[in-house]
Amino acid sequence: MMQNVHLAPETDEDDLYSGYNDYNPTYDTEDLENDTAFQQAVRTSHGRRHPYKTSLASSMGRPMTGAIQDGVTRPMTAVRAAGFTKAALRGSSFDPLGQSRGPAPPLEAKNEDSPEEKIRQLEKKVNELVEESCIANSCGDLKLALEKAKDAGRKERVLVRQREQVTTPENINLDLTYSVLFNLANQYSANEMYTEALNTYQVIVKNKMFSNAGKLKVNMGNIYLKQRNYSKAIKFYRMALDQIPSVHKEMRIKIMQNIGVTFIKTGQYSDAINSFEHIMSMAPNLKAGFNLILSYFAIGDQEKMKKSFQKLIAVPLEIDEDDKYISPSDDPHTNLVIEAIKNDHLRQMERERKAMAEKYIMTAAKLIAPVIETSFAVGYDWCVEVVKASQYVELANDLEINKAITYLRQKDFTQAVDTLKMFEKKDSRVKSAAATNLSFLYYLENEFAQASSYADLAVNSDRYNPSALTNKGNTVFANGDYEKAAEFYKEALRNDSSCTEALYNIGLSYKKLNRLSEALDCFLKLHAILRNSAQVLYQIANVYELMEDPNQAIEWLMQLISVVPTDSRALSKLGELHDSEGDKSQAFQYYYESYRYFPSNIEVIEWLGAYYIDTQFCEKAIQYFERASLIQPTQVKWQLMVASCFRRSGNYQKALDTYKDIHKKFPENVECLRFLVRLCTDIGLKEVQEYATKLKRLEKMREIREQRIKSGRDGSGGSRGKREGSAGSESGQNCSASSKSERLSAKLRALPGTNEPYESSSNKEIDASYVDPLGPQVERPKTAAKKRVDEDDFADEELGDDLLPE
Repeated sequence: MMQNVHLAPETDEDDLYSGYNDYNPTYDTEDLENDTAFQQAVRTSHGRRHPYKTSLASSMGRPMTGAIQDGVTRPMTAVRAAGFTKAALRGSSFDPLGQSRGPAPPLEAKNEDSPEEKIRQLEKKVNELVEESCIANSCGDLKLALEKAKDAGRKERVLVRQREQVTTPENINLDLTYSVLFNLANQYSANEMYTEALNTYQVIVKNKMFSNAGKLKVNMGNIYLKQRNYSKAIKFYRMALDQIPSVHKEMRIKIMQNIGVTFIKTGQYSDAINSFEHIMSMAPNLKAGFNLILSYFAIGDQEKMKKSFQKLIAVPLEIDEDDKYISPSDDPHTNLVIEAIKNDHLRQMERERKAMAEKYIMTAAKLIAPVIETSFAVGYDWCVEVVKASQYVELANDLEINKAITYLRQKDFTQAVDTLKMFEKKDSRVKSAAATNLSFLYYLENEFAQASSYADLAVNSDRYNPSALTNKGNTVFANGDYEKAAEFYKEALRNDSSCTEALYNIGLSYKKLNRLSEALDCFLKLHAILRNSAQVLYQIANVYELMEDPNQAIEWLMQLISVVPTDSRALSKLGELHDSEGDKSQAFQYYYESYRYFPSNIEVIEWLGAYYIDTQFCEKAIQYFERASLIQPTQVKWQLMVASCFRRSGNYQKALDTYKDIHKKFPENVECLRFLVRLCTDIGLKEVQEYATKLKRLEKMREIREQRIKSGRDGSGGSRGKREGSAGSESGQNCSASSKSERLSAKLRALPGTNEPYESSSNKEIDASYVDPLGPQVERPKTAAKKRVDEDDFADEELGDDLLPE
């Protein structure tokens, strides 16, 4: 064959394509029938060669060199240039891309009515419904998620029936069935339909065609745990543990942790300890370590608590050091990279993990410190030493501050102050925290000079500490400089917009400055943050009352009693406002409710007694005045009112006995003797002369006393005669309490004199209003300490301006 190959002559170097168009008769197939050598080769064994020889061109994917394809001879490589053929000389155009063949034929149209296409569309719809169900669940719309999951389940069953009719059962999509059932069970569980969820999980678990379905027994155990069926929860956890291979170490650890938590809930602390000890030996983590401490605390094993605390401290956090986020050079590219990763999602996850570790350690230390040693102080010292030797060195100072807070809870203020003063020489952050707490303590003890001094120290140590600025404002507020106090509160709010104490105290400052609209704005902003704060609701109502808008004040007080329905002070304030509006029936309702919850409020008792006298139900008023006489036994007016009610109701004998008892206790009371004289005269008793003699003697002594007082003043002013027991007199004198701008007088009906008939006083007007039993209060702002002090139930406190510090 090589003899027919023509190489380019070496002499003619310029003619690279010489011989290209020479015709080679060897590849001419037109005369093969007349070629005797070819015909002989075909008839003999010489032509029966291996088949791959004849199919070589097709198997190579291209024609062989020199082969003829579509009437065109393929040129020899490196001899004939591509694209130059004899056909080109015969008139065919150069078309290497085959564009002359025309467009490709159109795709065959899908037959939408075919069963296979219907099955594919239905399967696609089921997948979409499962995805929509999961998305709805993640958005919090649990009902929609459940509806989508049910719809997916219905369509999936239709799909299975159609597929069984078209194909063999082996072609059923088990993965789709599994995902539909699993999602449906999850949505049932999310909607707290636990029975349906368990039934759905059982369908999956019992189907042997689903691989690894045993893992779902963990979910079934979780449902039993929510139902408080702890024995079944442990059973399913253990079944899942048996079916999960040992290579899945992390999942096995989590299941064992669930088993340990369930044992704690059942009180089987020994079994819980075994589970958590195994976890801490295989793969220690923070939750298992903390639960192990709780279990040992429950059984009271001091040494084991110490060892468990040390194990908890030793749990690796697996986070990067903070030095990684500090630029080592001034390279702008490096600085940009560090700024980018300083607050990315990974960094936030590291912060959360570290915060969680610190929370577990601090909680565990506060839990075991009082019980691992003879005293809580020694226990705290041991915990501090352990923490200092670990990677959580900065927590040691926080533990010391918690030690001081514990002293506070035990009312040992001296030890608390001494502990906090040790931080005065520490770094600025710790010093500021300690000084803030010291300022808080001295403020509560009304030592405002010391409180101001430590507040200054806290502010100087950390100018951006909102608690320190709030405490400094409190000390200024206590000295009466409300403008300057408001400036400190504003600065605290600028440093920390979530400092609700500062915003509350700004409102108090504006109220003191009589800038009521600004105070109202502050309290309304605070109400938007703390929707159910009883203190804020009361302050808003109080500001509206000061702005002389009783309707708004009543509306906000109604919101207040919806938050604290048993607060007697709020109820009495509502009664007072309705009384001022002239609505006696509503006022009576709220005063009566206030009396039910706090039956020792003298002002409420006085108003109720006066209300019954005004409505001509004197016998009902007796019980209220009797209670008032028990609360204030030295006040003769309540016992006189009891006797007066007996007299008005016609029970003269009981009234006489009551007046006699009063005379024994208060022999110098003129009003009592007057009524005794009158009653004895009407009834015809012989003691009338005795009582009349005593009355004359007392009146004469009173005249002498008044003359001495008048002469002693040398005419500097009018006489002010003191009279005990102002329940009634000839001049119709009213009983009243000392009044100031914040207290209204409580006026009762004057008792009739000796010359008046018993019924004549029934037409006199009763004006019973609210009186503050403690007198006007000093309004003190909230204090902001590093550690909040727990407040008692608000129903037991009075809703005045004097608020508890936080």
